[in-house]
Amino acid sequence: MPAVGPLPGPVSEDERILALDIVRGLALFGVLMVNLLTEFRVSLFEYYFAPPKVTSSADRIVARVLAVAIESKAFVLFSLLFGVGLAIHQERLDRRGVSSVTVVVRRLSALLAIGLVHLFLVWNGDILTEYAIAGFVVLPILHLSKRRAALVPVAALAFLALYLSPWPGMVPPTFHGWLDGEALDRHIEDARRIYGTGSFVDMLRFRIHEVRFIAALLVVVLPRTIALFLVGAVAVRLGLIARAAEHRTSFRWIAAIGISLGFGVTLLPLVASAWVERAGRLGSIVSDLAPVVLGLGYAAALMLVLLHPRARRVLSVVAPLGRMALTNYVAQSMLFGLVFYGYGLGLFGRPSMATTAMFGVVVYAAQALTSAWWLRRFRFGPLEWCWRAMTYGVMPPMRGGAR
Repeated sequence: MPAVGPLPGPVSEDERILALDIVRGLALFGVLMVNLLTEFRVSLFEYYFAPPKVTSSADRIVARVLAVAIESKAFVLFSLLFGVGLAIHQERLDRRGVSSVTVVVRRLSALLAIGLVHLFLVWNGDILTEYAIAGFVVLPILHLSKRRAALVPVAALAFLALYLSPWPGMVPPTFHGWLDGEALDRHIEDARRIYGTGSFVDMLRFRIHEVRFIAALLVVVLPRTIALFLVGAVAVRLGLIARAAEHRTSFRWIAAIGISLGFGVTLLPLVASAWVERAGRLGSIVSDLAPVVLGLGYAAALMLVLLHPRARRVLSVVAPLGRMALTNYVAQSMLFGLVFYGYGLGLFGRPSMATTAMFGVVVYAAQALTSAWWLRRFRFGPLEWCWRAMTYGVMPPMRGGAR
């Protein structure tokens, strides 16, 4: 039984896995684009339930690329990476003879606190709160034997399929009855008015009111997040991350099946919409699972690419973004709020999708440059430093020491 003892400090630069920082940095681009186009430019509920008609060919291209290649897949990657990070952190603590449960509980509690502040004061599309809750669910499973741990993601994905199935009693909660018909129309109109022209206090009141609908969304996607955390954690337990070169064949199979099957199912509504409609709930299940399959394919393909030194050197430009993912994620919310909300420039609902997408590319490039500049001078991003201080109960030095 490991002793609780004094809590260890954060890992050194040598203990970091460059490939994970690169993949996290790439996934952050997808998260940025989805959040920007579907939740800052317009209301989330307007985008998905009452989208304005797209007339520009540039907007149609952006919408199609977002739906087919990025939407949901970026969050699948992010969830996998969080599970990987959770398991790596737990294993390192166990090797140091420290009670990993104590530290990880503190780490997740700190993330939950940061997430709740972000959720209510900055932006209610926050994923940090959901990740903290999912982490608490996954935590007891991290200490299973390798054989048992390998069965966990299979069981979790099977549960996810049942959760999405049409069986009686297994239909997941939805917005229907909460926000439907006239109520949905009123909510969208309120969002346009308040987010576009309201003060910060107006938005705070509306955000608190809207959280119950956002919570329904979180309930719907929580099983998927937990399943992906488990897949990522088990990948660590089986050595797929630490000994990636030994598992090239596995990564090739996962990439080939995941990308071909995932893209095929994602494109199905575009090429065979009549079949999807006839399939009813089964068609919805297939569509809901497609991002998971495609995201797994993306992850495996990226791990294969990053086994090549030249590719690692080229893509390492986004590694600082991955190292500062928490800071960059929250900074995006704050910046987009100032651009789109009434207490800033008030552009909510006005720019086209193509214009907004170009703005997103500029922001991502700027964050890549500023993250690299910051990490040449400091050990952690500002919020990463706060997260570590809250986790370990000490303030780690920002300068000097192991980088």
